[in-house]
Amino acid sequence: MNHSTHTLIVGAGPAGMAVAGRLSRLGIPYLLLEKTDRVGSTWHEHYERLCLHTAKEHSNLPHREFPAHYPVYVSRLDLIAYWENYVREMGIQPLFGQSVQHIQRHGEGWETRTQTDVFYSKNVVVATGYNRVPYQPHWPGQELFQGQLLHSKDYRSPAPFSGKKVLLVGMGNTGAELALDLYEHGAQPVISVRSPVNIIRRDVLGRPAQRTAIMLGKLPTWAYDFIAKMVQKRTVGDLTAYGLPPSPYAPSEQLRRFGKVPVIDIGTVDLIKQKKVLIRPDVERFYEQGVVFKNGESEAFDVVIACTGYRAQVEDFIEHGGDLLNERGYPRSLWLEEPEWEGLFFCGFATPLSGILRNIKLDSEQIVERIVRKGR
Repeated sequence: MNHSTHTLIVGAGPAGMAVAGRLSRLGIPYLLLEKTDRVGSTWHEHYERLCLHTAKEHSNLPHREFPAHYPVYVSRLDLIAYWENYVREMGIQPLFGQSVQHIQRHGEGWETRTQTDVFYSKNVVVATGYNRVPYQPHWPGQELFQGQLLHSKDYRSPAPFSGKKVLLVGMGNTGAELALDLYEHGAQPVISVRSPVNIIRRDVLGRPAQRTAIMLGKLPTWAYDFIAKMVQKRTVGDLTAYGLPPSPYAPSEQLRRFGKVPVIDIGTVDLIKQKKVLIRPDVERFYEQGVVFKNGESEAFDVVIACTGYRAQVEDFIEHGGDLLNERGYPRSLWLEEPEWEGLFFCGFATPLSGILRNIKLDSEQIVERIVRKGR
């Protein structure tokens, strides 16, 4: 079936909902496509204990605050409930079961194909996010491993791992938080770390780190980096003795230079200092009972969880999409000025220290303002 609309939005996660909410408020025609059967589908599938690391006043969607009774850090289930209420209150009606296969230029607009339908639009807003495709490395010998090997996307709760020795490969926010979850429920977590990790406390002196990051973001980058490094030194300390050498960069500088998000700590650091969560080097290969690390030491494990992140991979479905990407594999900007990309927008691919959801709200405003100006 063929459809025509002014603006097509791909993905009903927070970025897609933010753009849809703004367009709804302005009365601009749009269609919102979602490949699953619900909004915010990724959050339905995340591990049970997950909650936002950003404060609720900076994490809501446009035109709707969180309910007053919500805590500062909103839980996964509360966030899902808020999003489901949001689409109802804003009159957003996603088209579910529409998995986009291909987006290409069509005249002065765009043609978007799903498995069942074709959509023609003046604008396309790609809101599939930076974490669309799980990244699962392949290690030598992993077929020999007699334990359980899974990606963090398949972790729901610590219950199946109680009493087991679990290796978490990668210390991003997911690896750090799963280690905490596992320890608190009777497992023996160990984290394999490939390179120096930047860690910041979620709260400093009772104040969310996000609020401080927003304030520091107004300073020159050198001042931001200096203050961030000093705060980190005083609140986290030197973890070299525990197997975590410090990064040569401040958290803000590392994110700016390499796109590497710091770990927002909610208790894992204290467990590392108490040696209740142990740190190991990068994985070299697997053997039947466990893994051999890059330092040559081997260790047996019951379970290995790859906390190795995700990829955006918009080039999978946008024709010539590789031309749009930066060195990290993300779209270079919210939109590109070249005529051949006119009307194509990207929302939800930035990961600033000041908060991903806050940034989505700000970026969606810029995108919709651009769409309105173009219409004029």
